[in-house]
Parts: sequence; structure tokens; C-alpha cells
Amino acid sequence: MGRPEGFEYVERGEDVVILHRGRPAATLRGRRAADFLEDAGAGDAQELMARLTGNYRRGNERAAKRHPRNAGR
Repeated sequence: MGRPEGFEYVERGEDVVILHRGRPAATLRGRRAADFLEDAGAGDAQELMARLTGNYRRGNERAAKRHPRNAGR
């Protein structure tokens, strides 16, 4: 499984805007923003941003592609 990439964040006042490939993916406010900034400085910010935005691989993409419900997509 590949590492998440393409994420960055911008602090705007007390808010934190998480961007994925230059487009807004999530906005954190208040305590969540403060917690994010603390955690981002202490570890892997790419992984953290991927998890917060829900944009990370779960390992089932290949199996879902073969499911009959997705035939013809």
C-alpha cells in the first residue's frame, strides 16, 4: 500500500484548511484544529491529513472493482 501524498495545510486565523492536490478537502476549527497542529508537528502529517479527510486507501479497492454491482463501470 502506498503512502499518502499530495496533502498540505494552511492556517487561516484559528482554522486549518487541509488541501489535497491544491483543492480544499477539509476545514478544521476550534479544538480539532489545535489538536491537528499539535499532532502534525509530532509525526507524519501526510498520514494524519489523509485520515482526517477520509481520503486514504482501505485495501479493498481491487476487490470492489470485481464485484458484480460494479460491472460495466
